[in-house]
Amino acid sequence: MFEKIKSLIFKFDPESAHDLAIKALKTKLVPIKVKDYDTLRVKFLDKEISNPIGMAAGFDKNAEVYNSLFKLGFAFVEVGTITPEPQFGNPKPRVFRLEEDEALINRLGFNNVGSIKAANNINNDPPSGLLGINIGPNKDSKNRIGDYLKCFKNLSNSGDYITINISSPNTENLRSFHNPKELEELLNALNEEKIKQSSNIKIAVKIAPDLKLKDLDIIGNTLLNNNIEIVIISNTSDGTRDNLKNINKFEKGGLSGKPIEQKSNLVIKEFYKIFKNKIKIIGVGGVDSGKSAYEKFISGASYIQLYTGMVYQGPNIVNKISEELNGILSSDGVKNIEEIVGSN
Repeated sequence: MFEKIKSLIFKFDPESAHDLAIKALKTKLVPIKVKDYDTLRVKFLDKEISNPIGMAAGFDKNAEVYNSLFKLGFAFVEVGTITPEPQFGNPKPRVFRLEEDEALINRLGFNNVGSIKAANNINNDPPSGLLGINIGPNKDSKNRIGDYLKCFKNLSNSGDYITINISSPNTENLRSFHNPKELEELLNALNEEKIKQSSNIKIAVKIAPDLKLKDLDIIGNTLLNNNIEIVIISNTSDGTRDNLKNINKFEKGGLSGKPIEQKSNLVIKEFYKIFKNKIKIIGVGGVDSGKSAYEKFISGASYIQLYTGMVYQGPNIVNKISEELNGILSSDGVKNIEEIVGSN
């Protein structure tokens, strides 16, 4: 059905189409039947999940439709990015399709309802699956570490893990937290807050794809030294425009989808060598098929997330990827996806 109505959906601007999708999912009428495969069953944060495929942050910004996304087959969903206080984000238009490139560019700027409202949304609709919560600072914040701590306090009882977003290109200077000294300061503060709250929630960090390879070792060791358990690689790219075809490539913002697939895979490979399986990697960027998912796993990801892939492939994408991935694994005689992680 999606293929029949895709051209109609694409007549709407991307943000309006997204708002319509959220409204449709709020009805909780999800007619998709999801098939499970033993080859894809994995453990994540000591919980067994039916597959290693998650919805990336950015789709369910306000924690409104995660339970419908679970019904679409996503084994885990990450909501947000959520900031301490509500904010509108950047002026519209701020999302652009690059159809020939199977990509999006966005400069949304953390538009969301704020941490109190998001926490209430989650508490009023308990998650039926594994839930991650992506947090970041308000745009005009004078104390960004304080903003992360405030979000952590308000949301640490609401999910299975909290993602520290230091990698959006749409909040000025946010990526300065990749500087080891600033990263160390931020993670120290969060770990102290976690101890203060006697919280068991796991902390993930979301990394940019545009890092210089020479800087990865010190960033990786900073994450290891601060007991981070999950790293998400990667966020959108503020570069990677040279080979794009669509005129929207000149729009300012973060690029997602197929054009950043190889860049993401390269960073995953490098971090996998550094982590030596002490930190689990969630691979993001260009996932839209069993083959692209497979490449993430052999690069070193234990799990994957997607968002742009669903824009172009439709809501049945988890079934599509699961079937194709199971076929690849079965033809190779692999009994479970965990066997191939980092094998490239």
